[in-house]
Amino acid sequence: QVQLVESGGGLVQAGGSLRLSCAASGRTFSDSFMGWFRQAPGREREFVAAISRMSDTFYGDSMKGRVIIARDNAKNMVYLQMNSLKPEDTAVYYCALHRDGNLKWARSYETWGQGTLVTVSS
Repeated sequence: QVQLVESGGGLVQAGGSLRLSCAASGRTFSDSFMGWFRQAPGREREFVAAISRMSDTFYGDSMKGRVIIARDNAKNMVYLQMNSLKPEDTAVYYCALHRDGNLKWARSYETWGQGTLVTVSS
C-alpha cells in the first residue's frame, strides 16, 4: 500500500508561483502513473496533470502552460510547479496514484493524499 503526503501549499498573490511536493511511502510507486488534481469549494475534483514512470507528461486544460509536473523515482517524489497563478486556482490540490483507466478521471486513481491548500489572492 502506498501512502501519499502533499506539501507546499499556501497563500500566494496572483501572478506568483508555488511548487507542490508529494512524498510517497510504502511500496514503490515508480511503475505507476501519478497525477495531480484539485478541488475548489462546491466544485468537482479536476484533473491538473499526470506523469508516467518514464516522465511522459499530460496536462489538463485549466492550467496547461502554467504548470509542470515532474517526478524523482529515486526519492519517491512527485512535484507540481505552478506559475502565473490566478485567484481561480484557489483549491485543495491532491496527488494520486493511478490504477487504470483515463488519466483525467478521478475514479482511475486508487490512492490519494490528504491534499494541500493553495490560496491565490487578487
